[in-house]
Amino acid sequence: MKSILEELFYGNVCPHIDCRSTDKETVELMGYVADHHDALLDGLSDKQRETLEKFDDCYSELTGINERDIFIYAFKLGMRIAIEVLSPNKD
Repeated sequence: MKSILEELFYGNVCPHIDCRSTDKETVELMGYVADHHDALLDGLSDKQRETLEKFDDCYSELTGINERDIFIYAFKLGMRIAIEVLSPNKD
C-alpha cells in the first residue's frame, strides 16, 4: 500500500471529488434542485435563459472557489491540531 503522500503525488487523492455525499437525503435534494431548475427554464424566454445560464456559470465558479477555500482552511486546521497533539506537553 502506498503512503498518502505518494497517493497525493500521483493524483490519486482528490478531495473535491472523493467527498461528494451519496446519502439518500443529498441525492434526493439534488434531484429536486434539478427538477426545479428545469421547470424554471421551461417558462423563460431565450434572453432569460441566457441570463440564467450565465448566473449558473458564475454560481458554479463561486462554489468552486468557496470549496477550495474551505478545503485549505480545514487542511491547515487539521495540521495545527496534529502538530499540537504530537508536540510535547507544555503544561
